[in-house]
Amino acid sequence: MTGPWSLRALVADLSAGRTTPEAAVAEARSRIAAGSFDAWVSSAYLPLSTGLLGGVPLGVKDIIDLAGLPTRCGSVLRADAPPATVDASIVREWRRAGAVPIGKTVTTEFAFFAPGPTDNPAAPGHTPGGSSSGSAAAVAAGHVPLALGSQTAGSVTRPAAFCGVASLVMSRGRYPVDGVTGLSPSLDSHGMFTATVSDLALAWSALSGEPEVAPSVPRLLVWSSADVSPAMEKAVGTAVSRLRAAGAVVDEFPDRALVPALTAAHPVVMAYEAARERSVELASADRLSAPLAQLLRTGAEMPRAEYEAALDVVAAGGARLAEIATGYDAVLAPAALGSAPAGLAATGDPVLSRPWQALGLPVIAVPGPRDEAGLPLGLQLVGRASGESALLGTGCWVEAALTR
Repeated sequence: MTGPWSLRALVADLSAGRTTPEAAVAEARSRIAAGSFDAWVSSAYLPLSTGLLGGVPLGVKDIIDLAGLPTRCGSVLRADAPPATVDASIVREWRRAGAVPIGKTVTTEFAFFAPGPTDNPAAPGHTPGGSSSGSAAAVAAGHVPLALGSQTAGSVTRPAAFCGVASLVMSRGRYPVDGVTGLSPSLDSHGMFTATVSDLALAWSALSGEPEVAPSVPRLLVWSSADVSPAMEKAVGTAVSRLRAAGAVVDEFPDRALVPALTAAHPVVMAYEAARERSVELASADRLSAPLAQLLRTGAEMPRAEYEAALDVVAAGGARLAEIATGYDAVLAPAALGSAPAGLAATGDPVLSRPWQALGLPVIAVPGPRDEAGLPLGLQLVGRASGESALLGTGCWVEAALTR
């Protein structure tokens, strides 16, 4: 493993003519060939792009259509899928920004829990998380400096934390999801992985056209869970102390009932909508993994009143969080319960992402310290809807303060 590949450094080299888009793509292919970790399912040979990213190699999660390659979604039901004829909208947007899609990365089955073969470059023998397993691993291994994911529960934030890289979950609806095989229209969001939060800020600016926001001393609310590991509890406490010492205001989250209520509402919404979004797959449930088949069957049997009640909880929770967070820049929280669990048979628990995903808010995973076994621990910052640029400015400040 060579370590993560700096997006900002590569863009600087491309801009200065120290390398070329062709050389960058060739370098990515060489790194993939020399590595392992089973992060990729197919490769693309597409024209180079122009734009602010100027030829940056890009990995694309295999639930997102990439013209010329099949979208197999990690499932036997899509084993014979024909190549996509057009790119998904989000791929077209990244190509306009200059990124060059070079292949498809491993996803769990239909972006739910059944994992693929991907190992964790930062913790070999441990899960890379899911569902965006291959994209997180590809960035952690230094195969590419930028990769696309998606999040319905914790499918971007958790893999970033487990693999020791940065990620951004975009506000729900910020970009169209056509060409993406989703699970839950009320929950599905786009995401991306880079080595650092600073790299995320550059990538987001190139994608959105918004200027990077200069980091400034933030005001934060901190929330955690009694269920986190001792190492994660220590990591959060240490981060709070360091951020306060650097000048940040960090106050305790004042409503202890809000997050559990949102956490409980999320899987209700997810199951009900997934059964309808993936109704074709539900008809072949005997060929699906047990967790996905159970999700779809549970959703199909759920009364609509239960679903609507969960939506009401989410709506009320969003209003309450807006009230609580007035005057603050972000919520600081653990990104996962702890470090990556051993083995590749499961991808970990997304519980700490569920409340924020229910609200459709942008979330950054900030690489944190490592536990006593040397495994990465990640933190997350939760911002306001459509406030990615401001959140990334806060994230850059937090990242710098925690790495001094």
